[in-house]
Amino acid sequence: MPVQWIASGAGYANAFVHGNILIDAGVLPMAVERYKDTIEVIVLTHGHYDHTAHVVEIAHMCDADVCIHELDAPSLTDDHRSLAALFGARAPGTLPDRTLADGDRIGTLEVLHTPGHTPGGICLYDREERILFSGDTVFPGGSFGRYDFPGGDRAALLASIERLALLDVEGLYPGHGEPIQHGGFRHIAASRDMIKDFYG
Repeated sequence: MPVQWIASGAGYANAFVHGNILIDAGVLPMAVERYKDTIEVIVLTHGHYDHTAHVVEIAHMCDADVCIHELDAPSLTDDHRSLAALFGARAPGTLPDRTLADGDRIGTLEVLHTPGHTPGGICLYDREERILFSGDTVFPGGSFGRYDFPGGDRAALLASIERLALLDVEGLYPGHGEPIQHGGFRHIAASRDMIKDFYG
């Protein structure tokens, strides 16, 4: 199943369309409009504002349900936890239609709870297609999400990245930066080594 990348504006997060699922909603609604008749579910990889800014408008436009991990659901209504003030904004002010937990499935995607950047951060993994939507857990080139924001935890992030490093990942679709079509597992391994060797 092809993945459609909706690149973010400056400072905001990527969004991706995978089948009837939109992953993250920081992009402007007009960037999503052409998929409005396809999208039925919006999955937020975590509750930071750059990933959730337009979730209310996009959900309304697409008539889609909003899903987020149960531990990050409060960020949708909490200006502090969402980091909305850093963007001169307020939290979206909405409640999810469904809260997620590790091991849940949404279509062909498996929910992996990957805390560290936030308490309820998740990645989405398609085992058959060997693709991973990594949110802000890992990025291409050996980078990873910050853990100095409220709710961040270095030890939890390391454990999450080590978990991801065990997966067979070819396509890596991160919250920021350009997607990787092949050899995503190498980038995850580089992120694991970086956080262990230089941020210990």
